[in-house]
Amino acid sequence: MANLDPELAAVADLFQLKGEVESIEPYGDGHINVTYLLVTNQRRYILQKMNTSIFPDTKGLMRNIELVTEFLRGRGQETLDIVPTKDGDTYAIHDSGAWRVYDFIENTTSYSLVPNADVFRESGAAFGEFQQTLAEFDASQLTEPIAHFHDTPHRFEDFKAALAEDKLGRAATCQPEIDFFLAHESQYATVTDGLADGSIPLRVTHNDTKLNNILMDAETGKARAIIDLDTIMPGSMLYDFGDSIRFGASTALEDEKDLDKVHFSTEYFRAYAEGFVGAVRASVTPREGELFAFAGNLMTMECGMRFLADYLAGDTYFATKYPEHNLVRARTQIKLVQEMEAKAGEIQAIVADVLEGGAR
Repeated sequence: MANLDPELAAVADLFQLKGEVESIEPYGDGHINVTYLLVTNQRRYILQKMNTSIFPDTKGLMRNIELVTEFLRGRGQETLDIVPTKDGDTYAIHDSGAWRVYDFIENTTSYSLVPNADVFRESGAAFGEFQQTLAEFDASQLTEPIAHFHDTPHRFEDFKAALAEDKLGRAATCQPEIDFFLAHESQYATVTDGLADGSIPLRVTHNDTKLNNILMDAETGKARAIIDLDTIMPGSMLYDFGDSIRFGASTALEDEKDLDKVHFSTEYFRAYAEGFVGAVRASVTPREGELFAFAGNLMTMECGMRFLADYLAGDTYFATKYPEHNLVRARTQIKLVQEMEAKAGEIQAIVADVLEGGAR
């Protein structure tokens, strides 16, 4: 047997693995869980130590993943395969924490940044198909691993509380940014009100629709599986669509200091909409259709106010590399929203065309 870390070897021994363990090495660049590539003489696995500080309800989280993956698999979708423990559970408790194992999905690749419109369109189709397949799934079966995750009015209350306390006296350095979020207050309940009155259906939402959470086939470039299902919970498909637009249709990174480089790309918006809306067109309700054009605005404002609230509170949530890092992030989000607002007519026209089946 290879020279393995004793603790990792002990954890691996808790699971129903095929073959003898040969190596366990750090893998990937995730910031929440601690991930390893576990290799036996028969196959490869993903071994993860779960972050129980961010996700304290480990049982509920793993039940969510089990329910959703079983549903997807039953409808012919490739998805994460949970490797059970030797006791038949979906995760194991060790002295070092809570652990789980997935089968490694071979012959795939992923992207951290959007390289072109075609890849972004494919990612939209992947998350749209994910939504469409789960349209018949009863989302009320799922728990919320993070309460109020995309509850924009709740996030706004958190922002106002941080502003009222202003414990580091930073409000004086960002009054225009503060005024921006205060001025948009009337828009924040748009989706939560729709969920409450039933005009927007409760659906399964992924809530972390980054491009690198899609595994693409290494040869064909087509999407094969959606991964990182920890934030699966009940919500609106508009959250997933809007958050993808927030980061994917931007011409710059989230923490770009030069705002002249930050623009909203309608070309990328159209590409993603063609993929996503094209996949969910059969189940979209009239109100969802009306709000596709606004979903990017909402998720960008929500993220921006979270950055600004964290800046005001002393950078207690998001990791920062310098004192103004969260303020810089908030400013990029504001710039994107301003451009979305300026291009609202063009965005609405794109959505209307795509909903009618138009594509380039």
